[in-house]
Amino acid sequence: MTIELIFKIGAVGIIVSLLNQVLKHSGRDDQAYLVSLAGLIIVLTWIIPYVYQLFMDISLLFEF
Repeated sequence: MTIELIFKIGAVGIIVSLLNQVLKHSGRDDQAYLVSLAGLIIVLTWIIPYVYQLFMDISLLFEF
């Protein structure tokens, strides 16, 4: 995992939180929820390969 990924996750978090606050204050709670959900899905698609590699490394470690 590189530092770039951590910065990208932080940037998405900041953007999503700003959009969420703007949409909630304008009375669009359902769209704020969808923006939060979209941010979560984006970050999960970035992290899933690293989690998969972690499980593969662990399974190789305990392989007999």
